[in-house]
Amino acid sequence: MDTAVTRAVIQVLAEALALGDRGNALTVQSPLLGAVPEFDSMAVLTVITRLEETFGIRIADDEISADTFQTVGSVIAYVESKRA
Repeated sequence: MDTAVTRAVIQVLAEALALGDRGNALTVQSPLLGAVPEFDSMAVLTVITRLEETFGIRIADDEISADTFQTVGSVIAYVESKRA
C-alpha cells in the first residue's frame, strides 16, 4: 500500500468522523463499520465526498458496499484501485 495514500485516507477518515485524538490510533487494520460509533450512514456520505475531493476520483453509488468500509485497509485498497 502506498504510504502517502494510507496517510491521506486515515486523515480523511479522522476528520470526516470527527475522531479527534482517536484518529491518531487508526491503522490499516482498524475496523470501521460497527466498531466506530460515528461511522453512520451520513458519515459514509461525508467520507465518500472527501475521498473524491482528496484523490480526484469519482465514486458511483453502485460501486460501494459494506465491504469497502470494513477496515481502514479496505478503504485504502478501494481508493488505490480507483486511482490505478
